[in-house]
Amino acid sequence: MFNLTLPRFTKSIACCASAVVLLAACGGGSGGGAAGSDPILSSNGSVSLPSNSSGSTGSSGSSGSTGSSGSTGSTSTQTGSGTSAPAPAANTGPYGQNAANYVMTFSDEFENGYNTKVWNDAIWYEGSNATKNYAVEDGMMKIWPQRDAAGNFFNRTIDTDGKYYQTYGYFEIEAKLPYGKGVWPAFWLFNHDQGAPIRPEIDILEAYPGGGPNSGWSDGNLKPTAFAATIWPTGIDHAPYAGHKTLQNLPDLSSGFHKYAVKWEPNKITFFFDGKEFYSANVSMSNRMYILLDLWYGSASGTPDGLTPTGKGNAYEVKYVRAWQFKK
Repeated sequence: MFNLTLPRFTKSIACCASAVVLLAACGGGSGGGAAGSDPILSSNGSVSLPSNSSGSTGSSGSSGSTGSSGSTGSTSTQTGSGTSAPAPAANTGPYGQNAANYVMTFSDEFENGYNTKVWNDAIWYEGSNATKNYAVEDGMMKIWPQRDAAGNFFNRTIDTDGKYYQTYGYFEIEAKLPYGKGVWPAFWLFNHDQGAPIRPEIDILEAYPGGGPNSGWSDGNLKPTAFAATIWPTGIDHAPYAGHKTLQNLPDLSSGFHKYAVKWEPNKITFFFDGKEFYSANVSMSNRMYILLDLWYGSASGTPDGLTPTGKGNAYEVKYVRAWQFKK
């Protein structure tokens, strides 16, 4: 994930999705990609993606080998010492996929509270801020904008680092996004087993509602109408990325729930929105990765201010987090 000030270790210090000035270089631009690739909003508010929206791209900095959609290779799931993944739900397949091709390996439906055996509440290089801005309630994980005791907005990361990892497979959440100046919600996979700069990541969802209508990220009320997906095979310090897509002209992503997902194969990575493929790239990545949900601030969303809505009423709400392996 990507921060224009480039101050840090990870979460793509700057996904070209982060700034309008960079969108053209990232394959974004005001149209969000190739001509004709914008989603279609129907009168009932649903979104349909054109059949040519996937747009495969070559991988810069990856092996460049091409993987077929039916070739999945070996997979592995690993848990940290003394921990276990949440018990998988009933044999539910990924949304829009053939369930017969998958085995569920991780499922947190957020029906039984916050599971500390699986989730951490801070990324490894930041301490956990004591101010409460997350909870599991109403069958959802909620993370909301909040000021701490010093009056500052602070990052919140919920992840499975040291507790749950997987190599290849399908990863999916159903979520509703926050809105307003500065907010930067995300869902991604990451690995920091090695020292910098070898820290690969797959950004499945990054949104920048604070960008405003001229940015392509949101409407005049700073409601999110776009999100981005980006692939970093060897980490953001070894840029360029191997693939990027900004999906624009969507309905307000803070007004309802949508499904965000990635299918990670040995030689191909494919992104989905509400079960429909919108982008794929021929990329080889073999490091195990863990799951992250977070609400950060800044980058193309700007700096939060006194008008940024705080509290649970503006939460990043996640109904579930699920992962599958490919059946062998």
